[in-house]
Amino acid sequence: MQIFLETDRLTLRRFTEADEDNLFELNGDPEVMRFLNGGRPTPRDEIRNEVLPAFLGYYERFDGFGFWAAVERFTGQFLGWFHFRPREDGEIELGYRLRRSAWGKGYATEGSRALIRKGFTELGVERVVAETMAVNLGSRRVMEKSGLTFVRTFHQDWPDLIEGSEHGEVEYALTRADWQGANFCQGGSE
Repeated sequence: MQIFLETDRLTLRRFTEADEDNLFELNGDPEVMRFLNGGRPTPRDEIRNEVLPAFLGYYERFDGFGFWAAVERFTGQFLGWFHFRPREDGEIELGYRLRRSAWGKGYATEGSRALIRKGFTELGVERVVAETMAVNLGSRRVMEKSGLTFVRTFHQDWPDLIEGSEHGEVEYALTRADWQGANFCQGGSE
């Protein structure tokens, strides 16, 4: 197991082909997928032939960036994943997808803060961005607790209509300078 990062409660490690079942279960929960595609489960062959190969491909193309399996340190239970990856415009995007059983326990904030810290202190990142549907209040709260601030609301065309999409998407961001000036870089609490 190649550990990328550890926090008080999480281990973020590289995905392997053995994670197919974990991703299938995660992407099979309608509530987990609600703000992504309206709640449709991802077929196993799509996990095997598209999702997992895309995750694994990041490790070869981008040193220090990509998708990371989130595992509870003390139980070894797969909780979901985080991504910290370059977008087409060169900015670094933060994202996460966790099992419902992990919601509301601070895991998303803990993992996000750790990735942001690593990005600013070790990977030369200057700005981190994150996006979600405007109506996804849980994800927006994680972004705020991780130090990101609201930038804008925007609308984009999606192939499938998702409940709440008429309210648009929101973008949050955090610069290295703002992070250094805040309590987050000293490990401040929520």
